[in-house]
Amino acid sequence: MAIEYNWGVTQKFRFESFCYGPKNCKQYKMGKPRAVPYKDCGSVYDEGWLDEICTENRDDEDRLEAIVRTRTLQAQVVTRARILLLKEGGDSIDMIADKVGLNRNSVLLCLKKFKEGGVENAIYDAPGRGRNAEVTDDEKTWMINVACQNPTEFGYAAETWTYAKLTAHINKTAEDAGYTRLSTLTKTSVKNILDAANIKQFRIQYYCENRDPDFDTKMHQVLLIYKQVEMLFDENGELFIPAGEQEIHTVSYDEKPGIQAIATTSPDLPLTKENGTIKRDYEYKRLGTVSLLAAIDLLTGEAIPLVRDTHKSEDFIDFLKILNEKYPQGDTIQVILDNHTVHTSQKIKQYLKTMPGRFVFIFTPKHGSWLNMIEGFFGKMTRQMLRGIRVATKQELIDSIYKYFDEVNETPVDYHWKYKMEDFEPSIGMAN
Repeated sequence: MAIEYNWGVTQKFRFESFCYGPKNCKQYKMGKPRAVPYKDCGSVYDEGWLDEICTENRDDEDRLEAIVRTRTLQAQVVTRARILLLKEGGDSIDMIADKVGLNRNSVLLCLKKFKEGGVENAIYDAPGRGRNAEVTDDEKTWMINVACQNPTEFGYAAETWTYAKLTAHINKTAEDAGYTRLSTLTKTSVKNILDAANIKQFRIQYYCENRDPDFDTKMHQVLLIYKQVEMLFDENGELFIPAGEQEIHTVSYDEKPGIQAIATTSPDLPLTKENGTIKRDYEYKRLGTVSLLAAIDLLTGEAIPLVRDTHKSEDFIDFLKILNEKYPQGDTIQVILDNHTVHTSQKIKQYLKTMPGRFVFIFTPKHGSWLNMIEGFFGKMTRQMLRGIRVATKQELIDSIYKYFDEVNETPVDYHWKYKMEDFEPSIGMAN
């Protein structure tokens, strides 16, 4: 290669294998001192500076090709050199990204740095900005601010961010926001930064804005009823009702709507020695839904069901009629239930007026249905019977529900509140 210096002398030099880049490159190694002859100028003792001059003045393409061929430089330096060569060769951005195994934004960033500062700026990181450089506080603050905003505010359909969607948005908008380096930030880095800030942008946690102002009073009223029921059992667990006292029957009541009747489209494959599980076709057919109105007698453990297509005021009245017929006239029936509008409608009030003193409603506080013990019964029923059930007709589902209650009542279980009243602070409340 011919080099022309400021004094107008053109001289050809043979480049040694050790001369690849500027001295600030950690792979650079200066050659052995030697005397370099010049035409009509005697000779100059070379201490290595000529090697650097020659390197700095080499054609960019030759230099990039030399970098790509080397096996001693960092992989990212070689990759960036390939990007510049491929672009010079006329490849599109997408073609380059596919060949070097990077995303489109990474390729664009490399080309942008080349346009701003040449080869050096494109392939080498600035001092203190290596491949594992820390994301600055300003950059983190910007990212967290984006994550705390609803994706719909940026024109997306989803209400919450996924890590992939958030990373793609950051990569896309970082340069315009003045954070160019974040254009190549990975999903893992985004996740780590958000985890460190305890940001769960994909999670929705519900809270109770309108807490029942009488929550504490209603809670303790329900717990008092449970305490009174508990006192009716002796130390051996036997029910004891003093003679001459008016009997009070206490039931825990609620509805379980939307129980689906689901039919299979192909018969199940039974268990075999070779197949240790039941095989079921993924395909199924919906046959409709039913609502279960139910109560448990806290003194006897008996479970009382009523299955209907709906759970309207008329259905609740029909259930009250079942309770009225079940217990002796003159006794009081205490019903623990929630504040659903069905339970406080005008139709219900009119029905209760027809038999004054027969029913006493004890309402759980708003967002406090967890205080109603029948919720535990429903959970047990779901695990034991409803989960995975398949039927041929909706009537078969109804029959199965009634059969389940018959089986439960063969060996009834007394229901007792498992917590002590003193375990509850007046301010405690939980959402549904």
